[in-house]
Amino acid sequence: MAKLKIKKVRSAIKRPLRQKRTLEALGLRKMNQVVEHDDTPVIQGMIAKVEHLVSVEKA
Repeated sequence: MAKLKIKKVRSAIKRPLRQKRTLEALGLRKMNQVVEHDDTPVIQGMIAKVEHLVSVEKA
């Protein structure tokens, strides 16, 4: 499976609870934190919900 590097680039302050929970579910808690996930439909859907807060690149 392909891997994705997901980096939190914007704050979740003043964002809906659903977006905050999505970031936590991805494992992103601090600014500029990077996590790696497999490229699955579930992860793609989570990224789509918070695409304005994260940057994604293929690992």
